[in-house]
Amino acid sequence: MSVRVLIVDDQALFREALATLLEVQPEIDVVGEAANGQEAVRRCAELRPDVALMDLRMPVLDGIAATARLRAEQPDVRVLALTTFDDDEDVFAALRAGAVGYLLKDVSSTRLVEALVAAQRGESVLQPSVAAKLVARVARLPAEAPRPLATPLSERELEVVRLLAGGRSNREIAKTLFLAEGTVKNLVTSVLSKLQVRDRTQAALRAKELGLF
Repeated sequence: MSVRVLIVDDQALFREALATLLEVQPEIDVVGEAANGQEAVRRCAELRPDVALMDLRMPVLDGIAATARLRAEQPDVRVLALTTFDDDEDVFAALRAGAVGYLLKDVSSTRLVEALVAAQRGESVLQPSVAAKLVARVARLPAEAPRPLATPLSERELEVVRLLAGGRSNREIAKTLFLAEGTVKNLVTSVLSKLQVRDRTQAALRAKELGLF
């Protein structure tokens, strides 16, 4: 089943270009567009998309405020931030508001489609530079004694979590480690289970706490 996507951006030309790009992808169904966060909240209530592809800096209601409203009012809609800016405050504000991922507008179409599919499943998807910022901020937090793992990660799982923390997709991890993509998916599932976390972002943070990279 295809991912139902609402494109939210205040630039009409960008919305139209992105819709044209995504509509030819068999995994994606673009169900509508919105020009600001307020319109996005209303359109999500009408159209029930799986994912809102959200710009952050918009008039009327910005993407961060819209993300927070969607999380509170329409939690089934996943928000994937797509923006030009990767400054720390935007990144952390978007993630705190409830975005499941954060990508920059120079992302490739292949990676964007992968991210939308992952977002529909509730997985976190981060641009590598954003993942690095997140890990770096955690490293600056006061140290606390981490909970030990009940079951240690295997060597292969350690390789996977290190690449995952760098913002790599399953496909990219598979290419790097010369594995089938299905094998990587199983390894990621095992990593999440052993680290006792829900998503890839939490896995990266937990692995950092444990000194695994």
